[in-house]
Amino acid sequence: MSETARTQSILVEGIPNHIGSLGSLWDADDTFAYVASKSAISREWIADSLERLPEPYRIGHFCLLTSGSTGVPKLVIGRKSRSEQLVKVLHDVQQSEAVEETIVSLPLSYCYAFVNQWLWSRVYNRRIVVTPGLSQPNVFLETLRVARDAMLCLVGPQVALLAQMFGEECFPGVIRVHFAGGRFPQEKIPLLKRMFPSALIFNNYGCAEAMPRLTLRRAEEAEAASDIGRPLPGVRLKTGGSGELLFLSEYRSVGLVDDAGFQAIADDEWIPSGDLAHCGDNGRWQLLGRPGEVFKRYGEKVAVPQILATVNRHWPGQIGYYRDKDGAGEDGYVLVLCPPPLKDQLQLLFRAFRTSHSRTHWPLRIESAVSLPLLPNGKVDGLALRVAGDKFLHWRQRV
Repeated sequence: MSETARTQSILVEGIPNHIGSLGSLWDADDTFAYVASKSAISREWIADSLERLPEPYRIGHFCLLTSGSTGVPKLVIGRKSRSEQLVKVLHDVQQSEAVEETIVSLPLSYCYAFVNQWLWSRVYNRRIVVTPGLSQPNVFLETLRVARDAMLCLVGPQVALLAQMFGEECFPGVIRVHFAGGRFPQEKIPLLKRMFPSALIFNNYGCAEAMPRLTLRRAEEAEAASDIGRPLPGVRLKTGGSGELLFLSEYRSVGLVDDAGFQAIADDEWIPSGDLAHCGDNGRWQLLGRPGEVFKRYGEKVAVPQILATVNRHWPGQIGYYRDKDGAGEDGYVLVLCPPPLKDQLQLLFRAFRTSHSRTHWPLRIESAVSLPLLPNGKVDGLALRVAGDKFLHWRQRV
């Protein structure tokens, strides 16, 4: 069942019959928010944010929770009619008419899966198969084995896990494979073609504020993972003075709610995507990277300040971090505590992580130091911390 903030509803993913409840809320006039079951953001914050919506936005809209490109929690407000229009555009450009079912392995509260899978299945009356994904490999494997004319939406790092778990298995019943939410696994195309011999493979690019799609390309149309192709019909792209990618879209979100309150998005307002990019002479766009403390890991946008806020609530000492990559080359960060924690203190942090953050958002490692190097302004010197040789390792991610 949904939780109600006066006239507005909050649907929590994963509750019994949440798929049916999602359809009912979409049919209803009232605006609603659809959020993950695990979130560092309280239900009270979401309810208060819904209450800040001006009257015109209380009907015919929906809200998804995101950290955005700044790392600040916010509700992104979409108009139902616009998103249904985008679904129809995607259906055509993704050549989805032959698809009879979509297999869900990512959270539906994630804008990519919400639009590309749940809303698509609704608009075109196709079957949706919700699975536990790679958290239960045997269930996911059997779903893929019996798939018929299916669409599958993934994020790049899942490819290596699929190969590791399923070996030489192939799934001819999957005829469309989509990637979004991070670096496209261009180097894994031969493996994907073997695993999904009947599938067309697409690189999708966008962000939650775009609701969520801006560009699309077929895998074989480029050799570089950074090539995101050309804008969809109804989308315009340009770069700002620092190379940041900006967009105008007929389907984009119509407003945001954060700690500062409600902010409407005008139809002629250029919106930052959170990435740096440039357009080639052939009209195709190339990503250059993401600035700051927000990055994508296993398809999810990770905002380090949110995790540090959790640590601050449960750790009495100093906190530092530095950026690093895991063994697969995926972006991450290392948490450094000072002074060295006791076992009970670490267990308290792990409980807080499990309650508030999916595993993707956890640090790659937890280390400690007797003292943290500081900059003149009193902030922790991340570069010096990264190369410091007197750190002690307490815990490491296995993936």
